[in-house]
Amino acid sequence: MDDRLFRNAMGKFATGVTVITTELDGQPYGMTANAFMSVSLQPKLVLVSVSVNAHMHDRIKRAKKYAVNILSQHQQELSALFAGQKTEETVVSFDRLDDIPVLKDTIATITCLVVDEHLAGDHILFIGEVTDLRLAEGEPLLYSQGKYRELAALPEHVSN
Repeated sequence: MDDRLFRNAMGKFATGVTVITTELDGQPYGMTANAFMSVSLQPKLVLVSVSVNAHMHDRIKRAKKYAVNILSQHQQELSALFAGQKTEETVVSFDRLDDIPVLKDTIATITCLVVDEHLAGDHILFIGEVTDLRLAEGEPLLYSQGKYRELAALPEHVSN
């Protein structure tokens, strides 16, 4: 099976956009990711999938903690920045939640301690136990078929 065909098929699945953040030696780091999911309610577990070749892989492995910052529809620039798509110098100021650097103005922020890691192909699945979270109003930034998207309300069903 061709890699491009597989990527195109996976791109048909619309996802939210997150930036995974962590801190190592006092320095905050971030990486855009859409491979994020809830795993369990009891205990509260979430999962992020990070390429073994990504710098963030080693950083999370060493820090043993991370935050998932769920971006709002107005934060496309942050997504591009942490995906390495912006070349100009950009200064990002971080908040802190549960002693982890987090982005400001996200619609949700979840902090985690790494409780398990699983090698899956060319990625590591970092399972994190949720230690804190923060919610805000707003619509999510979505990604599908290689483009950013926004939610649109479906028309209400009209009965005859």
